[in-house]
Amino acid sequence: MRQAKRRSCVFTVSFPADLARQVDEIAKEESRNISELFREAFRTYRTERVRRRLQADLEYARTRNPQHYREGDVEQLVDEVRDEAYRKRGRK
Repeated sequence: MRQAKRRSCVFTVSFPADLARQVDEIAKEESRNISELFREAFRTYRTERVRRRLQADLEYARTRNPQHYREGDVEQLVDEVRDEAYRKRGRK
């Protein structure tokens, strides 16, 4: 008989006594076990981390468009560049 693979991992973490007390209190207040509390804390952390990265990317992207082009300007700009390239090729 094959044994099923474990679907979770066990982590051991240490906390200062005061923080550990707070963890226990919150778990009791919310009628949850500590594993549930930390799973939610990690999901929240991960979501916030992604949000911070996206915000940083957005701020960087804003520096890459000093002329403040809009999405609708792209097709016109491409046409202008192509027309100019076509005219240059015609002169050679």
